[in-house]
Amino acid sequence: MTGPLDGLKLVEMAGLGPCPLAGQLMADLGAEVVVIDRKSARANPAEVNRRGKRSVALNLKSAEGLGAAQKLIARADILIEGFRPGVMEKLGLGPQACHAANPGLIFGRMTGWGQQGPLAMTAGHDINYLSLSGALGAIGPAGNPPVPPLNLVADYGGGTMFLIFGVLAALYERSRSGKGQVVDAAMVDGVPAMMGLLHQWMAQGQWGQGRETNLLDGGAPFYRCYATKDGRALSVGPLEPQFFAELVALAGLPPEHRSDQNAPATWAERRALYAQVFASKTRDEWMAIFDGSDACVAPVLDWDEVEHHPHNAARGTFMRVDGVMQAAPAPRFDRTPAAAPQSPGAPGQDTATILRELGYDDAALEKLRDAGALT
Repeated sequence: MTGPLDGLKLVEMAGLGPCPLAGQLMADLGAEVVVIDRKSARANPAEVNRRGKRSVALNLKSAEGLGAAQKLIARADILIEGFRPGVMEKLGLGPQACHAANPGLIFGRMTGWGQQGPLAMTAGHDINYLSLSGALGAIGPAGNPPVPPLNLVADYGGGTMFLIFGVLAALYERSRSGKGQVVDAAMVDGVPAMMGLLHQWMAQGQWGQGRETNLLDGGAPFYRCYATKDGRALSVGPLEPQFFAELVALAGLPPEHRSDQNAPATWAERRALYAQVFASKTRDEWMAIFDGSDACVAPVLDWDEVEHHPHNAARGTFMRVDGVMQAAPAPRFDRTPAAAPQSPGAPGQDTATILRELGYDDAALEKLRDAGALT
C-alpha cells in the first residue's frame, strides 16, 4: 500500500494550472495517474506537477491515436481535463462517448467559468475568476487597486481542491449506484463556496465594503503584517483576547489596548503605533521575544528560508528531489502513508509500456508509429 488512493486509476489530459496539480496530489496519495500528452519531450525535474505520474504521448487527431486514448479511458476510474467547454467533444472524448465505453467513469471537468454561462467560452485566468467572487476586491491596501494573492485562491483553492473534492465525492456515490457522472468544477463556483464565513459576517453587518476596514483584511492592527528594522516582516494575528494580551505584554504595547481590542474606531491610530513599535527591532530579534508564546506572531519567510525554518524542517514539509525544492505529500496518513516522491518522468516516456498494458503487441505498436499516432 503506497497511499490511501492505491488502486485508483486516473487519466489526466495534459494542460496547465489546477488540473495538473489535482493529478499530482492524487498521485502523491497512491493513485495510478496517466497523462495523455500531445508529444514526447525530455524530462524536467522542475515540473513538480508531473511527479508520480506516467505519460503516454498520442496524436488524438489520428484515428489510431484516438482509439488508444479511448482504450485507456475505458479502464479508468476518473478522467480529468481542463479544456474549454466542447474541446473534448470535438476530440471524440466527450462524456457521452466515454460513458458509452465506461459507464462508471467519473468525468471531471475543470474550468474557470464553468461549462455553461455567458462567459463559458471566453478566456480568463485566476485573477479574472477571483474578481467575480468579490474576494479579490477585498484584498490589498485601501486607496489602491486590489492585489492578486498569487494564483492560489481561484486556480488552486477554488479549482484544484474542488475538482478533487468533486471527483472523489462522485466516486463515493458510484460505490452505491454503480454509475459514473460528470463533475463540473468551476473556479467561479469554488471560490464563493469557500466564503461562507464572510457571507455570514456580511449578513450580520460585521464586514464592510472598504478594504483595510475589517477584521481579516488588514484593518485590525492585530491582524496584519509589519515591517521590521531590517526590512523584513512579521505576520501578527492574535484574534482571541488571551492571545492579544500576550502580544501586548511581549511587544510593550499600551496595556489599555486589551480592553477595546475590537473597537474599529481605534484601529487606524493603532496600526500606525504598532508599525513604529515593530520597526524598532529586526525580525529575528522580535522572533526571539515571541518564541514559544501564544502571541500568534510568525516571521514572513522568503522562498529560500522556508525549508530551513525549524518547524518546517522538523515536519519535513519541504523536500528536495534532484535539487528541486517542493512540498512533501499532504495530508498525512498514519496507516497508509504516501511514498516519497520521485523526480518527474518525461512526457511520453511510458507510451510503449502503457499501450502494451492495453493489449497492443509489438506489431500493433509499429502500426501506430507508422500511422503517426505516437508523438
